[in-house]
Amino acid sequence: MTTTAPSDTAGSDTDDPASGAIGAGRPLAWMLIVSALAGLVAAWVITYDKFMLLQAKVDGETYELGCSFNPVVACGNIMESKQASVFGFPNPMLGLVTYGMVVAIGVGLLAGARYRPWFWLGLQGGTLFGVVFCTWLMYQSLYVIGALCLWCCLAWVGTIFMFWYTLVHNLKHRLLPAPEGLRRGLLEFHWLLPTMHVAIIGMLILTRWWDFWTS
Repeated sequence: MTTTAPSDTAGSDTDDPASGAIGAGRPLAWMLIVSALAGLVAAWVITYDKFMLLQAKVDGETYELGCSFNPVVACGNIMESKQASVFGFPNPMLGLVTYGMVVAIGVGLLAGARYRPWFWLGLQGGTLFGVVFCTWLMYQSLYVIGALCLWCCLAWVGTIFMFWYTLVHNLKHRLLPAPEGLRRGLLEFHWLLPTMHVAIIGMLILTRWWDFWTS
């Protein structure tokens, strides 16, 4: 049994042929809002914990992170790593801005907003950057730092769903070139790739610390 992609149908009343602007249905709008809110919450909590951690160091105190449970699930190890500030400032500060922007886009779509093709392609580029960056952070977390942050995992999942469903939307409206068979397959089984993507990350986490999980 298959389902239709969570976006509007090309040529529907959410499009404006005169201006070339393209809207989206409520399913895609809600997908963007929920996935971006997940990332926004994660970014906010990590930013808050980072601030409290730094403040405790200044005061000569110890701050117990609520997301550190054991040697593997240890947010503190992640926050204190150099990978946590790739651009010279804490990574979640970037998430506070970008996830907030996606929430605003989703709310705009719910209100009936239509965006030109370059806007949708820009969103695609932004979510692609997000997925690549999250993939790099995931690798660093699992195989370099050797610790896992659950809030980071939440942000990864939100970004993955944003990317794949933006891709489905852009393929549906032919804003990206693709063979017709591939395009139809992705539109019909739109849930498959994001689900597989998240499942692969779950398997990597499981196998990376298999001895710990099973001991």
